[in-house]
Amino acid sequence: MMAKFSVRPEQGDPSGFDLGDMAWRGELGEASSADQHPDQGMMIHLSVVQLLDTLRDLLEGRTASARFVGVDSSFTLTFKAMQAGISVTSGSEKLAVVSRAALASTVLRTAEELADSTLGALPAHDGVRDDYTAALNQFRSVARSL
Repeated sequence: MMAKFSVRPEQGDPSGFDLGDMAWRGELGEASSADQHPDQGMMIHLSVVQLLDTLRDLLEGRTASARFVGVDSSFTLTFKAMQAGISVTSGSEKLAVVSRAALASTVLRTAEELADSTLGALPAHDGVRDDYTAALNQFRSVARSL
């Protein structure tokens, strides 16, 4: 499974509320919030925080399914625990069935890449920066335990 999180260009000064997109690709299909009509772009930093928090419960086995909806977007992903692993779907299209460890690794790596490329540009007083860092650290702990 592969994922990419990106900030849309030309939005002015960087902000925790910047719009961006997610793209996901698995062995069974792919989904992206980019270039959709109506627009499915999302407040990407807040959306990644929400995704990390949502997946933590699923990966730790506290819930059997998780539904992610991008912040201020209609882009959705559903994650369901199955005997074969975690199924990942977008709408009615199944993208992949992956192990808990593979899903955690993919999401962690992609969230870290976005953090490395964009968080440093956010103003020091931007609360989203702290929320993102906290969610990433908590998720990192879960991912490493799998």
